[in-house]
Amino acid sequence: MRCMRSYLAVLLAAMVFVAIPATKAADTNAELEKLRQDIDDIRKKLNQPAPGMRSSVDKAVDGKYGPNAAVTTKSGKLTISGLVQVWYYSIENDNKGLFNGTNEGGTILDTNETQDNDSFAIRRTEIKFTVDIHENVTGVIMIDPAREVSSRPNPFANQGLIKRRNNVAFQDDGDPVGSLASVSAVQQGSGTIPRLLQDAYVNFHGIIPHHDYSIGQFKPAFGEEGIRSSAQLDFAERSFVGQLGDKRDLGIQMHGTWWDDRFQYWIGAFNGAGNYYGSAGDFQNRSDDNDEKDFSYRVLLRPLWKNETWGSIELGFSSIMGTHGESAGQNPLENPVNGLNRNQSWAIRHAGWMSYMPGGPVKGLWLRGEWGYIKDRHAPGSVLDIANEVNQDAGKPFSSTGWYAAIGYKMQDSIFADCNYSWLKPLEFLARYDTFENVHVADLNVANHTDNFKTNVWTAGINYYIKGHDAKIQLNYNIVDDPESNNEARPFHDVRNNSFVVNFQVAF
Repeated sequence: MRCMRSYLAVLLAAMVFVAIPATKAADTNAELEKLRQDIDDIRKKLNQPAPGMRSSVDKAVDGKYGPNAAVTTKSGKLTISGLVQVWYYSIENDNKGLFNGTNEGGTILDTNETQDNDSFAIRRTEIKFTVDIHENVTGVIMIDPAREVSSRPNPFANQGLIKRRNNVAFQDDGDPVGSLASVSAVQQGSGTIPRLLQDAYVNFHGIIPHHDYSIGQFKPAFGEEGIRSSAQLDFAERSFVGQLGDKRDLGIQMHGTWWDDRFQYWIGAFNGAGNYYGSAGDFQNRSDDNDEKDFSYRVLLRPLWKNETWGSIELGFSSIMGTHGESAGQNPLENPVNGLNRNQSWAIRHAGWMSYMPGGPVKGLWLRGEWGYIKDRHAPGSVLDIANEVNQDAGKPFSSTGWYAAIGYKMQDSIFADCNYSWLKPLEFLARYDTFENVHVADLNVANHTDNFKTNVWTAGINYYIKGHDAKIQLNYNIVDDPESNNEARPFHDVRNNSFVVNFQVAF
């Protein structure tokens, strides 16, 4: 029994002797692992440069091209977007313009040779910077270097958006008296007044519920197609009415929106320099030319919107009005007085539109149209007086109207989107009829009255969407019907004027 106790004591001592080192070994391993982790952390910290001690190489690497590359600003959040449109167009060759030989003896020459050349062209190169500097304040700057070009013809009516004067002037003893802007622009590749700066405004929002306010240079809310993003156009170019609404001005505008954006309104005040016909220059990038201001409003209603069965309907109407011109004599050219030498007149323009995109079995189909009206006077000396072989000196205000209607069918929005051939899905087929009283000449009997004549354009088009409106190709063929005067004393030349336009677009 005593021996048994001795054996047990020895065994217990041995077990304790073995357990103690094992416990110490486990603690030692844990301490070693922690030490290794501390060393790794110290190494990582040593590899990071101290603040303000980064090399120029490090900074250059941070600015490298690639996904997730950082964009830094002094303050606020900066968003950069843009648009590139590259065109190729082909126009029927006709060396005579609309007014060629319209007077007795044919002494009025009007060339079309500068406007019918087939060409590649950079139509738009928009770069837009939007910075959210505060939760209630956003600043916007947009430039478009392509706007500096003035020698490119209007592709679907290359006689001009507003045709009011011949392109070569009058004949003197059988020889032209010189050339006007359209000729010298093509000869020299020259531009026009600075139009690089497009948008430059500050927007205040989130202060008054449902409202925001913009002040600066931007497009007044007028019409539908004119103020629509150029990247979102159905055709390669806007209609006559749409182009007249694609104008920027300097001013302030309030915008209200209700009912999930289904009811909206805009009220604004703008400089309104020049005139609505464009014969006194653009509205943008200039100071006002009188003390008066133009006032505008626009109302939009969507009684039906994104309904699976019935689709979407949008209706709208807008107007801009104001006093144009300042002090002037009865004849601003022959008897000028101090001031701008532009007779004052009340000017106004309207635009109304409607669009319908049905749902159900005909979804993918869309219909759209817009009507426009202008009443204003041209700048002195800018309208041709055929009867007297001069330019009209002091024309009275007059009105012009026009409208367009368009229809299209977009395959990727239709009921056939999931069952047709893959090459057919990106296609959209569309057509448009467009008309406007764009040709202006002095009346044959009363020189200060202005007669206007309409041009009609039929357009057929195909759009191929590579990635929505961000990347697409547009093909348009324009059949142009220039006006006829139906007066032997003023026979317009029937210009061969049809054109084919291809637009390659990338937006980001």
